Formats: sequence, C-alpha cells, structure tokens
Amino acid sequence: MGSLFGSSGVRGLVNVVLTPSLACDVGFAVATYAKAKCAVVGRDTRVSGCMLEDALVSSLVSCGVKVYLLGVVPTPVLAYAVRVLGADVGFMVTASHNPPQYNGIKVFNSQTFSYVDADQVAVERLISERQYSLADWKDLGQVFLYDALPAYLDMVKKTVSLRKSWHVVVDAGCGAACSVVAEMFKILGCKVTALNAQPDGYFPARASEPTGESLKDLSKTVCALGADIGVAFDGDADRVAFVDECGCFVDFDQVLAAYGAFALKQSGGSDGVIVVNVEASMCVETMVERVGGRVVRSKVGDIYVSEEIVRERAVFGGEPCGAWVHPLLHFCPDGPLSAVLFLRALEVEGKTVSEFVGEVPKYLTLRESVKCSNKVKSTVVRLLAETIKTEFEGFSDFSVIDGVRLAFKDSWLLIRASGTEPLIRVTVEGKTDVVAKELMLKATSLILKRVVAEEEMV
Repeated sequence: MGSLFGSSGVRGLVNVVLTPSLACDVGFAVATYAKAKCAVVGRDTRVSGCMLEDALVSSLVSCGVKVYLLGVVPTPVLAYAVRVLGADVGFMVTASHNPPQYNGIKVFNSQTFSYVDADQVAVERLISERQYSLADWKDLGQVFLYDALPAYLDMVKKTVSLRKSWHVVVDAGCGAACSVVAEMFKILGCKVTALNAQPDGYFPARASEPTGESLKDLSKTVCALGADIGVAFDGDADRVAFVDECGCFVDFDQVLAAYGAFALKQSGGSDGVIVVNVEASMCVETMVERVGGRVVRSKVGDIYVSEEIVRERAVFGGEPCGAWVHPLLHFCPDGPLSAVLFLRALEVEGKTVSEFVGEVPKYLTLRESVKCSNKVKSTVVRLLAETIKTEFEGFSDFSVIDGVRLAFKDSWLLIRASGTEPLIRVTVEGKTDVVAKELMLKATSLILKRVVAEEEMV
C-alpha cells in the first residue's frame, strides 16, 4: 500500500479517501501497535466528524481499549488530555486548516508527540496485513465522556498571568476554538469580542485556514473597536494568527522570529536553541542570533519540529503557518496557549503588536512550481542534491533533510518534490529583490533541464 500518513496524520476527502472503514482500520492498527489499554478521542466541528469518530471508537472498543470521548475540542486540548489521563494514545479527528470536505485522524502517543515515521510505518504495515489484536467478547472496552477543558484552562492559568486587561478580538472561525478561547481570555482578565464563535463544520464565515485574505473581517473589527490585538485560529486550533492594533495581518515568519528571540531571552539566551522548518524565513536567524541563540531546521511538519526540539533540547519551535510548540508544557502545536504567551511577551517587552514584530526585518520570498511527473520528481530532486553544489558558489550551508536547501549570506534556496501534485516546488528568499530573482531564475533553469532529461528517459 502507499503511504497512508502524511506530515500531519491520515487525511483526505471524506468518503473518497477517508472512509469509516479506513477509520476503523486506523483504530485497530494503532491499538494493536501501541498495546493500548486507554485512549482519548476528540474532534473538530466538521460535519463528518461524528461519523468518523463512531467508526474509530468502535474499533478501539473491539480491541479492549477504554475510550474517553472529549467531543469538540482543539487538538492541543486533546493532546494535553492524553497526558492528564495517562492514556496510551490519543486520536484527533480533524483536517486542521483544510476545507470542510476533508477530514483526517491525528495520532498522539502518551508523551503528546504525533506519531513519527517509525510509528506510521508500523501502523501501515498492520493495516496492510490486517493483523489486529481483537479482544474476547467479555473484554471489550468501555466508553466514557470526559470534559477536558477544565484541566487545560487550569494549565493555562498556572502558566500565564496578565497585568493588563487586553481588548482581544477572537476569530474562532466556526472551528474547535469555539469551545475554549473566549473563556480562556476572559479568565485571564481580557476584554473579549468574539467573531465566528458558533461551531459550524461547513466553515461558512471564512476559510478554515487563517490568512491575511480570510481574516479581513477580523482586521476591520480590530480597527473599528480600537482593540489591542486580533487573534484567529484554524479548524482545530493548533495554529494561531495575529492582527495588530492597526488592523494589519502579522506576517507568520516575522512573528515566529520575534517570539522565538523572546523565548530565548527568557530562557537565558546564550547558546539556546529554537527549531523551525526548512521553509522558515532567514529573519528567524537574524533575530535569534542577536540574542546569542542558534536556529536548527527540521523537515516540514510539526512532527519533525517536535522531534528536533527534543533532540536539541530547544526552548521553542514552530512553523511559519502559526503552529508553535512549547516543550515545557507539551509537544503538540498549541494555538490558544501560543496566543496568551504572545500577550505575555508584549507585556514583558512593554510593546504593542506592531512594535514587537516591527523589529524583525522582512525579506523578499518568491515561490514557483516546476511541472514534473510523479514518476520522476523524487529522482530529479535526488540528482539535484548530488550536483547542485557545483552550480552555486559561496553557500554557507547545505541540507538535504527535506528536499535540497542551500543557504548563502544574503539568500537561500529550497527545492522540494510536492507530496500531493506532479510538481517540484522552489522557494527562494533574498535580502534584496535582485538577489532573490536572480537565484530563482538560475534554480528553475537547472530544475527544468533536469526534468526534461529524466522524463525523456521514462
């Protein structure tokens, strides 16, 4: 069978790729692999959530697993509940930021890590072989309802205290954030204005992915009310996005860099590490190096960020999509917690959002895609990795942890095969327009030549 797991669990179109039958198989296989006795299951607001949850739970019960049902909760609440309940495994039924016709299943281990590559391969093998450990009829599991929000909110209160009564406009996007974020900010003494706070799995108010385009209503509301900040979440609230006090969408890379540098300063700064993926802007290095820290880069996917955080004993990690990991608390990206920790950072620094992020330089980022058949796209990237160093001079870093990445003094280049389309994706960043455009032109030219050569051989 092909790869069932992506970089964020099992995901696909409902009743096309992700069916109740597949959800059952995932439950059977994970319960067998983990030798699970206790599992926690949550979901976001998607209309297919109950259907897939029922299928998943039935397979767990048939394997003799005790199941705690959380209902609609953010993914980080589900992950934190795994730790609180001492469960062997956690399942979140969600497609995160994808449109409503998609759904997925994220799997967490007892340490709140998403399943990594080795776990995924083992689960897929069990599904392929259909070798499941089913319980005897008298040893079937039981299902219990569990309210996970009090423990999560208690953790937030113990972690963060705010002096100022911030006026926060919260856009839950009709997703899982509806269940917790407004209450969370109120508990911390904030004045809260809520947008799109009604759970609706069709996501009628805006796209599930929080972007500058999808958050225009949030920006207008912040301006109209003179609020201090706007905060928005994706479908399962593992991502957070910000709008500043002027109603401007805050660039993901810049806020990641600003908060990363702050986290390092708070931890002591010198020789500290933060982790970002290979696609993050070099402004992260600029800010982190100012405070004496070091940046380690991972493959794209929060699973890989968390792995590197543990390996490097990093104080913080994140991706430039709003997925931030705070390892002192758990290893799941946590949108609500990130939002309140960001407010605390503003208080400590005595700055507005625009002032806090305004210290971060903004460089030009270009993205292009080169058409390449699925048969040869991985081969093309592999061959480029073997030869590209001879085509470029003056690079300071070369990496093949996820595609091919070359870093220079004033720019960087990343070449990756698309995981879902017949494309090779090229990302370039430069401190000036001229540098970025020249690098992109040279890179795409090299890729096209290699693509033509390989496709002629097929």
